[in-house]
Amino acid sequence: MGLTRKFWVALGLLTTVTSVLADPLSTSKRIDFYREISSRNLHGMATRSDGRLLAGPEVRALKADLGTDLLWSLSVDENELLIGTGPEGKLLAVDLTDPAAPKTKVVLELPGTHLFSVARLPKDNLLVGTSPDGALVLAQQGKILSRVKLPVTSILDIKLVGTDATKPTAALVATGSHGQIYRVDLAKFAKAGVDPDIDLAAAGIALWGAVRDDNVRRLLVLNDGTVIAGSAPKGNVYQFPAEGGAPILLDENNHAEVTALLPWDGGFFAAITFTNETRETRVKQANNNQPANHDDDNKPKEGSENSTVVVAPTTPIVTFSGRSQLIWYPTGGFPEVVATRMNTAFYDLASHEGNVLIAGGEEGELLGYNPEQQRSYTFAGATASQVNAIIPAGASSGKFYLLGNNPGTLELLDFNDRGTATAETGRLDLNVMSTVGAVRFERPVPIPAELVKVELRASFGSDELEGWTAWQTAGYCVGGWSVAGLRGRYVQLRITAQDAAAEFARATLFSLPQNRRPQLQNFQILSPNFALLPAPARADRAATSLAQILQANGKSEVKSRDAFLNSEVTPQPGTQVAFWSVNDADGDNTTATFSIRAADATEWTDVLVNSPEDYAQFEISHLAEGIYRTRLTISETSPRPLDQRLATSIETDDLMIDRTPPQILDVSAIKQGNGCMITVHARDALSLLRGVELKFNNGASFDLEQPVDGILDGQEETFALELTGQQLDGSTSVEAAVLDEAGNSSARRIFLPVK
Repeated sequence: MGLTRKFWVALGLLTTVTSVLADPLSTSKRIDFYREISSRNLHGMATRSDGRLLAGPEVRALKADLGTDLLWSLSVDENELLIGTGPEGKLLAVDLTDPAAPKTKVVLELPGTHLFSVARLPKDNLLVGTSPDGALVLAQQGKILSRVKLPVTSILDIKLVGTDATKPTAALVATGSHGQIYRVDLAKFAKAGVDPDIDLAAAGIALWGAVRDDNVRRLLVLNDGTVIAGSAPKGNVYQFPAEGGAPILLDENNHAEVTALLPWDGGFFAAITFTNETRETRVKQANNNQPANHDDDNKPKEGSENSTVVVAPTTPIVTFSGRSQLIWYPTGGFPEVVATRMNTAFYDLASHEGNVLIAGGEEGELLGYNPEQQRSYTFAGATASQVNAIIPAGASSGKFYLLGNNPGTLELLDFNDRGTATAETGRLDLNVMSTVGAVRFERPVPIPAELVKVELRASFGSDELEGWTAWQTAGYCVGGWSVAGLRGRYVQLRITAQDAAAEFARATLFSLPQNRRPQLQNFQILSPNFALLPAPARADRAATSLAQILQANGKSEVKSRDAFLNSEVTPQPGTQVAFWSVNDADGDNTTATFSIRAADATEWTDVLVNSPEDYAQFEISHLAEGIYRTRLTISETSPRPLDQRLATSIETDDLMIDRTPPQILDVSAIKQGNGCMITVHARDALSLLRGVELKFNNGASFDLEQPVDGILDGQEETFALELTGQQLDGSTSVEAAVLDEAGNSSARRIFLPVK
C-alpha cells in the first residue's frame, strides 16, 4: 500500500453518533408494591406477588406486662395464654378476658432455664420442656408433680398423641443434642415424682426414634399417626411410622433449620431457614431493627418548634444474611419449593381461609402463601424483630396471637380490622437526580379520590434516615397524584386509604431527570483535499422485532450509523473534513457549530452552524497557510424546552493548512557490492514528514516510513534504503517522492550507479 493510500485509512476510524429523534425527556418507573414495600411498612394493608396493594390485617400490641427478656413458646386456651420464657425459666399466664387490660401472673418458675416447649393437659396440668438441662416437667397450679432429666441438652417440641384429642395418653418429645424423639406415657409420668435418679422406663419414658442430626427441631403428627420431624442444623425432613423406629428421609438439606410444620389437605408444609446460625443465636441479638414511624413529618413534635429531628441509631443494624423457603410435601409426591425469601427467617406457620400464614424475622415479617392461586403475600409487620409463634386466637375468628422477641412482645394479628390503612415504599431509585412528577396507578382506584391520600418525599442521598424532605401531600388531577417542585435522586411513596377494602394496582412514578450537558467523545480532522459523500440513511423496516421495541424504548432512527460509516471519500483539492461524536446522557437531540480562527486572530469564523450532522466539510483553498484553532459548540435542541437547553463549547484539535511541499535537501545512491544504498534527506516548513516513496524505472517501488534515527517525529528527517542487486535488476534511475502530513509532496529523480 502506498503512502497516499494510507491517508484513506484514517477514515476507517470514524465513529459517530447520528442524529435521532429524541426519546421523551421524562422517564417512568414502575412500582411493584410487593417488591418495594416491606412488612414493617404496612398497616391494615397487604401486598401480593402480582405487585398489587390490597386489604390486609392490622397488628396491634397487647399491653401485657411480660417483664422478661426472651419469649419462646406460646399456648392458647380460650382467653388465657401461656408463655414460656428464658433465661429465668418463667411460665407466664396472660388473662385476656379484658384485652384492653391484660393480667399477667407467673404460674411456674424453673430458674436458669429456657422454656422452649409447653403443652396443656387435662385438669390444668402442664407439660414443659427446658434447656439447657433437658428436663421434662409436669406441673399443676405452679407445683411440680414430676420432673425427669433426659440425656439431652434441650427439649425443643412436644406433641400430644392419643385416640381422643381431649384426653391424650402420651406425648412425643423432640430433643436437641442428641437429635432424638421420646415417647412419654402420661399416666406413668404423672406418678414419677421428682426423684433425680429415677429410671426413664419407670417414669414411662422410652426412646421412640432418632436422627443423625444434632436436633429434632419440630414435630407434626398426621391424621393416620405418621409423624413428621424436622431437624437442625442440617434441616432435614423425616417421616416416622406411627409406632416409631427408623425414619424415611423425605428431604435432605444442609446448614438449615426446620422451624415449623403445618398439616394441609393432601400433605403438609414445612418452613426451612437456611443459615449457619441457630434460632437462639439470632433471637438473642440486640434489637437494632426499629419500627417505622408513620407520624406525619409535617406535624411538629413536642419540644420542637416546627420540624421533627430524626437521629440515626448508633448501634449497627444486624442483617440476617440467610434465606428461607416454604416447601410443600404432598402425600406420596416430591417436595416442591413454593415460596422463597432472602434475608428473612421463617419461624412459625398457621392457616387462615386457605392461606398459609408465615411468622418471620429479622424485621418482624408476617407473610402468606395461597396454594390455590400460587401467590405470595406480605402482611403488616410486628413490632418485634423475630415473631417466634403465631397461634389462632379462636376458631374462625380471623385473629392470631403473635409472640415476638427483640423486643419481647405479645401482639394480635387481626384480619377483621378494617380501619384506615397505610402502606409506605422503601427507597425508589430514579438513577439520576430528577424532578418528581405524577404517580399514576395502572387501573383506576376503585374508591373516591378523596378517600385516598398519596404522600411523597425525596432525597439526593441513599441514607434511609438522613437528608429527606418532609412528607408532602400530593394533589390529585385526572387520575394522577403529584407534588409540585419535588426533586431528588431517591423517592418514597406513602398511600393512606380510608377504605381499607380498596385494592391498588401497580403504580408508575414519572420524573424529569436532571439535564446533563452533552459531552464530546471523539474529534478528528482528516487529511486535506478529500471530500465526503454521505451515504443515504437506510429506511426503517416495516417489521419490528419485540427485542427492538423492548431495548430501543421507542426510539426511531432517522439515519443509520452503519450507513454513515459506508460513506464514500473522493479526492477533492481544497476540501477539508472534520468529524466528531457526541454523547448526551439524557438522549437529547443536539446541533453542532464548528468554528475556526487563525492562531494570531481573535475572531472566530463559523464554517458550520447549528447542524444536526456530526461532520463539517468546508473549503480551505482561500485560507492562508498556517495553524488555525478550531472550536466545536454542541447545543441541545427541540424537544427540550428553550429555557432548559444546555450547550458545551470545546476548543478542539488545531487545523494545519499547509500547501508548501517538503524540500528535498539531498538524494544519493551509493554503490555497495552488487547493490546500493539510497539516502533521502528532506525538510518541511510547517508539517511533520510522513515518509518517502521510491519508484524505480524497472517497475519496483518501496515505501520508507522509518527514518535513520528510528523515530518519525520531525520536520526534517533522513531516510535510507539498502537494496540488493536482484532488487535493482534492470533499473537505471529512481524517483524519490517525499510526503508530509498535510498530503503535500515533492519529487526528485536520480540515476543509479553503474554496475
